[in-house]
Amino acid sequence: MTGTAASHTAGRRMWRRFLRHRLAIGSGGVLAALALLSLAAPLVEAALGVDADTANLLARLQGPTWPHLLGTDELGRDHFVRLLYGGRVSLAIAIVAALFSAVIGTAIGLVAGYYGGRADALLMRFTDGVIALPLLPLLIVLAAVDLTKLGIAEEVARSEEVGLYRIVAIIALVGWTTVARLVRAETLAMKGREFVKAAVALGAKPARIMLVHILPNVVSPIVVATTLSVGNIILFESVLSFLGLGIQPPVASWGNMLTNAQELIWSAPELATWPGLLIFVTVIAFNFLGDGLQDAMDPRALD
Repeated sequence: MTGTAASHTAGRRMWRRFLRHRLAIGSGGVLAALALLSLAAPLVEAALGVDADTANLLARLQGPTWPHLLGTDELGRDHFVRLLYGGRVSLAIAIVAALFSAVIGTAIGLVAGYYGGRADALLMRFTDGVIALPLLPLLIVLAAVDLTKLGIAEEVARSEEVGLYRIVAIIALVGWTTVARLVRAETLAMKGREFVKAAVALGAKPARIMLVHILPNVVSPIVVATTLSVGNIILFESVLSFLGLGIQPPVASWGNMLTNAQELIWSAPELATWPGLLIFVTVIAFNFLGDGLQDAMDPRALD
């Protein structure tokens, strides 16, 4: 059997194992629906004839009506459309931060596992140091840093987009440790395989060996760890936004929508219920999806 045929066979086996994981399939459908609705937020906004950013104090805290499917918030803005826009921000931050974390962790894990010795010891002790840090307090401190004191122009530091970039950068800088440990372990195992030794004997450079021969064989744990981390990142973003240190209004995210609703929890509980429910469902769905991928990509699993 050729290498291409073998890879196709392995891919079909993984797909069959994944299809047997009903919760993962359902979670994938839920996440796809949330992503599509969030991406279609401008179209939904136009179809309903509402404006997610325009305040109307005469229509504040109304119940579900047409065209306000979930009512209005404390400023009279359409709650449903703002949830969709908040989903765009929360999901985008989580996915982009998870991908950046995976890239950083993969690079560190590959180098540590392949070179070993002092490089491995130094990188893994650095990883242990990051793991030992109290993550949430560290994120709060970093998010509270005044960017103007770092030499960034005030108009840039106060812009709406900088909050997105800052949250992504902060989470990516501290969220790579799990991927690094997994990739290092897999690299140590792959380094002793015959095809890697053959590549070394043929004079292949370390960078080529790591990227061409080792990396494709350690993709499975990277995918699983990245998927599982997305749910945690959504929670971190929500906590930071809830504390007023994340995404700043008027940009909507599920976290800062919870912040705006906390003073109205008794008079208008639906303002907190919907973003909280979406955060809960999204985190659970990503965790189930990660479990399904882990089972499907486990080489020891029986078909």
